[in-house]
Amino acid sequence: MAQGVLNIATCQFAVSGDVDANAEKIRDLMRQAAAQNADIVHFSECALSGYAGVDVVDFVGYNWATLKERTREIIALAGELKLWVVLGSSHPLTPPHKPHNSLYLISPEGKLVDRYDKRFGTELDLQHYTPGNHFVVFDIHGVRCSLLICFDLRFPELYRELYKQGVRCIFQSFYNARQQGPSVHTEIMRQTMQANAADNGFWVSMTNSCGWYCPYPSCFIQPDGRIAQQLADHTEGLLVDVVDLSQTFYDPSAPFRKLAVEGKLSNGPDTLDDPRSSNTIIL
Repeated sequence: MAQGVLNIATCQFAVSGDVDANAEKIRDLMRQAAAQNADIVHFSECALSGYAGVDVVDFVGYNWATLKERTREIIALAGELKLWVVLGSSHPLTPPHKPHNSLYLISPEGKLVDRYDKRFGTELDLQHYTPGNHFVVFDIHGVRCSLLICFDLRFPELYRELYKQGVRCIFQSFYNARQQGPSVHTEIMRQTMQANAADNGFWVSMTNSCGWYCPYPSCFIQPDGRIAQQLADHTEGLLVDVVDLSQTFYDPSAPFRKLAVEGKLSNGPDTLDDPRSSNTIIL
């Protein structure tokens, strides 16, 4: 694969509280991704473990041994298929600490190489999970990537910090599914991610569970903020799209973004010796 080019498989399925069923779906989608020449396959938030408070009531009596065994099988399959994998799951901590809501980063050598823990939790999350405190940044084929999870999208400071670290592609996993019916998420979630992409010049792989009712499907967003591809509502599947650093996109803020990042919140002169400018109560 050429440097600066990355084939990404963005996947969705109806995540449940059945770890064995989730694992079977994940392995099947990994094989499909490999058959379509993906370099990396990306799954939704808590794709393997199920999402606490929705798919499982809580972690009391949770079968962590089964989760660990299925995770090991997925890691081994990544090695067989020579795939990078971004796997959503729950990561147990030492009691009485609540688990992390995590993304495991798995290499094509069949190794667990890093773990991102959701940094900002909703009120529901905080009942079940311990927030994390670090970024994960990694390079594949010369493309600098990072991982985020769902509610992190509400904190633009995260994206700006990743921009400063040279990140070009975000893998962001979501769980907005198994809702009672239509919700505001249809109107705000992808739109917020489109803005985050355009504000920072990121490619974004955005995965969601498709369990009924799901307010939006998984998609792939370009650095100009446009949705390049999306999957069908409430339908299992994957899409493969390409990050290509040689491509150019509409980005009128690019010449001035560094100014704002450095704290200069105008692209005009620092001072202007003109009383008609400094006096703001005259016509």
